[in-house]
Amino acid sequence: MNGKPHSALEGVAHRPGTSKPDPILVVEETRRSFGGLRAVDVEHLEVQRGAITALIGPNGAGKTTLFNVLTGFERADAGSWAFDGTPLQGRRAHQIARAGMVRTFQLTKALARLTVLDNMLLASPAQRGERFTGALAQSWRLQEERNRRQAQELLERFGLTALSGQFAGTLSGGQRKLLEMARSLMAGPRLLMLDEPMAGVNPALRGSLLEHIHGIKQEGATVVFIEHDMDVVMGISDWVVVMAEGRLIAEGPPAAVGADPLVIDAYLGRRRGGGTT
Repeated sequence: MNGKPHSALEGVAHRPGTSKPDPILVVEETRRSFGGLRAVDVEHLEVQRGAITALIGPNGAGKTTLFNVLTGFERADAGSWAFDGTPLQGRRAHQIARAGMVRTFQLTKALARLTVLDNMLLASPAQRGERFTGALAQSWRLQEERNRRQAQELLERFGLTALSGQFAGTLSGGQRKLLEMARSLMAGPRLLMLDEPMAGVNPALRGSLLEHIHGIKQEGATVVFIEHDMDVVMGISDWVVVMAEGRLIAEGPPAAVGADPLVIDAYLGRRRGGGTT
């Protein structure tokens, strides 16, 4: 269990919406409703740069909806958020990704009828060959060679080299998770947001995914991930944010959050009691 917070987070108050020493993402009064249900109602949230932050809570807490709003896949009803000081509300998903804030999905989005390598290459940003002037100048060829080298290096790092020529649709669930994480790194993210990266992954690949998440942090990126497996949350997180019914109800290092009565009642207690998660 990782009971000690990221060094920059030592001394940070353990309360919802607490300020961080160097936030890379700041969310203000952000709301999203569906009919009469308010799925997201976040007054203030800061994500510390360079840390691994877990976002937990029962099913229906609003975690994935918050991800969707922040990354441009859904529109907020109200609110604002800034990534590294740049406001992002109103921007489209591809613009947010190009700014350096990249997300993955609980259900992987690999293109089944393309090869693993082609899936990687599609994630390369600002490809010159897609523009008429770039195609005429032939400068796209050098860029494509660089992209291919980067893709092959990432596939090797994630243990997928032998599968590079196979259609992505033939991969197992765990292999697709690895592919999606590797593909997200093609864009050079400064903030990587992972939606349940361990869902559907067999135990043989879980350790590999955890190592890769640690590796991404060691390279200087910030990671935020949604997860229901509390062993994973406690073992890998520097900081934990808890949502329930669209709101933040707790924040702190893993050990403190795990002992918080509000968290036990709203999330852990429901799981132990066999209720909905």
